[in-house]
Order: sequence, then C-alpha cells, then structure tokens
Amino acid sequence: MTVAIFLGSLLLAMAIGIPIAYALLLSGVALMWHLDLFDAQILAQNVINGADSFPLLAVPFFMLAGEIMNVGGLSRRIVKLALALVGHIPGGLGYVVIMAAVILSAVSGSAVADAAALTSLLLPMMVVAGHSKERSAGLIASAGVIGPIIPPSIGFVIFGVAANVSISKLFLAGIFPGLLLAVSLAVTWWWLGRRENVMPPPRATRAELKVALREAAWALGLPIIILVGLRMGVFTPTEAAVVAAMYALVVSMAVYRELSWRQLVGIFQAAARTSAVIMFLVAAAMVSAWLITVADLPSKVIGMLEPFMGNPTLLLVAIMVLVMVVGTAMDMTPTILIMTPVLMPVVKAAGIDPVYFGVLFIINNSIGLITPPVGTVLNVVAGVGRISMGQVTRGVMPFMLAQFVVMFLLVAFPSLVTVPLRWLGG
Repeated sequence: MTVAIFLGSLLLAMAIGIPIAYALLLSGVALMWHLDLFDAQILAQNVINGADSFPLLAVPFFMLAGEIMNVGGLSRRIVKLALALVGHIPGGLGYVVIMAAVILSAVSGSAVADAAALTSLLLPMMVVAGHSKERSAGLIASAGVIGPIIPPSIGFVIFGVAANVSISKLFLAGIFPGLLLAVSLAVTWWWLGRRENVMPPPRATRAELKVALREAAWALGLPIIILVGLRMGVFTPTEAAVVAAMYALVVSMAVYRELSWRQLVGIFQAAARTSAVIMFLVAAAMVSAWLITVADLPSKVIGMLEPFMGNPTLLLVAIMVLVMVVGTAMDMTPTILIMTPVLMPVVKAAGIDPVYFGVLFIINNSIGLITPPVGTVLNVVAGVGRISMGQVTRGVMPFMLAQFVVMFLLVAFPSLVTVPLRWLGG
C-alpha cells in the first residue's frame, strides 16, 4: 500500500502537468499523511538539508564551465582539431562528431551542452557534405549522451550524493565505458554509411594540423588537469568543478579573447537558471528519500525482487530494464533522485559493487536522454538543428540500440568496469 501511495501520487501529479520537483514534494506529503507523520517543519528541514551539500556545489560550476566553453571558443577549437585529424577519411565527419564528443565530455559533463555545441557546429557541415540529415542528427544526439559518463559528470555527482558513493571513484570508473560507447557509435556509423557515396573533406596538411593542435592545446589541457588532479588527490570533484570553470574563463578571456565582460552576464544567468532547476529537484527529492527510508520501502522492493537476489547478473538485467522503461518518460536527474534511494539497498543486499552499479545506472539514464517521447537531448538537437522530432528519433534509433548493447555487455562482464577502475585508481 505504501509503494502504491508513493508512486500513485507522484505519477498523478506528473500526469496533470505539475513540474517534477513539486510532484516530488506532493508525493512526499501524501506519504507523510499515510504514515501519520505530517509536519511542515520536517518537510522544510529536509528540503533545506537536501540542497545543503558541499559535493553538489560541483553542479553549478560544471554548468558554468560548459556555458563558458561554448561561448568562449573552446568547443569550436576541439571540433576543428577533430576535423583535422579524422575528417578526411570516408564518413569522416561522423567520426569527427564522435571524437569531438569524447573530448567535450572530458571537459563539460553535460549532455545538453555538448549536443547543442555539436549540432550548431557540425550538423550543417554534414548536410552540405551529403550525409542524411536525420542520421547525422541521430549520431550527434547519441554522441552527446557520452557527456554524463566520461568525467567530469554532473550525473555522477548527483548519484554520488544520493547514494553516498565516492564521486572520484565514479569519475574514474566511467572513462573506459564511455570510450566503449564511442567505439559502438563509430562501428554503427561505419555500418550504416558503408554504401554512402559522400566525398569527405580534403585531408588537412601538416601545417593545418599543427595549427589546429596549437589552437586546441589550451582546451585539451582542461581534461588533463581534472583527471590528473583527481587521480593524484590534488582536489576533490567539487574543487575540480571550480578549477574547470576558472580555467575555461581565463582561457576564453585572456588566451582566445573570444569572451567579453559583457557576455559574462548572459553566461552566468544561463548557468544559474539550469543549476537552480537541478538543485531544486535535488532538494525536493530529499523529502521523498527520507520518507522512503522511514517507510522501509527498500525492504519491500527487496521482497519483490527476491527471485533475482541469488543471481546478481539477472538482478542487474531486471533493474536495467526497469530504468530503461522509466527513462522513456522521465528526465535523467529526477530518475536518479527517485530511484537511487530505492535501488541502492537492493544492490548492496545482492553484494553488487555500488560504484559498478552507479556506472551502469548513469549509462542507462544517459541513454534515456535520447529515448522518445521525453528525450531531452533529442529536443535540443531538433531545436538547434531545425529538424523535426520525428526525424531525429528515426535517425537516433540504430545508435541508441548500439549503446544499449554496450550497457548489457557491461552487465554481463563487470570486469570491463572494475578492472580499468583498479588500474586508474591505483
């Protein structure tokens, strides 16, 4: 009955159009009434405590770093370097998208920011070259969702806070799976385009390659600084976010000189708006998380999943399928905040490594950003690229399926996550 009241009130509130943050608060109030625990002071205290978290400070700073990169010329120089490296091979513009997405992922950590930058810079170029617009848009959308997987990642920050799992370990564990997703996109792009007769751009000369590398050197320095700093323990993920924002700001204003003081106002406003939405979601979700613990919902869920508890692989398959279904109707952040408090006790009871599970969970939620009908990244690509939602959806399908194959491959072979983590984490 408790599970039905929580889910029923949440889904009903969402169905009538109430924003998810307020729907979470309403479902929390409904659960408090059912448990005869309603107290406005407890409600307010949990909301405040939900946002009062030092690790969550990483979210606004990573959002700010992404905004600065797009306006300050870092993203454009990364794309230009990828174009000089692989643009000349058959289907090269597709590989440029994938390579640029991987590099951008190691800088911003936001799927929306990466997809918007790649769409504005590369989609017109791919269409002019003769590639299918819907397939190109689908590739860009699917490449954009690598952003929350390769560190730094806003998704890992939110999951780490909600699950009380080391964010640094999540960052390091996401590197190899993120690269596997990129390889799957490259193989799929090659397979789909092997019969295309598209003339690639001319090969960059050695001088042009040197220029592109020199111009992108400052942009490429950021992921190196972040990863080395985390690996050596120089700074925490939260401090890494501040370093990323300040580095992007200094490079954009003092080195590339493409960012003016006047533009900073708009950048700070955009980052603040997005950060406020995420932080309010986190704060509202903490009410539900507290009540989920009080109502002992995890034990009820463990009872429902009892047939799978003896086999961690089957349990993970069942959980991944559940998250896939939820991802078609809900955005990444609320899915993490709602499902993490329920699933983590189940995962721990089954003896599954929380860091390993976190990587799978974030991969699944990231792919959910391109699953219709509520695919946030699909909407971004459609809006920026001036292409219909239906076309983007058709174009993204083969790439999305390839990424799901990689995810279930990681379920079947946990060492693909744990072994690189042990090597990177020392």
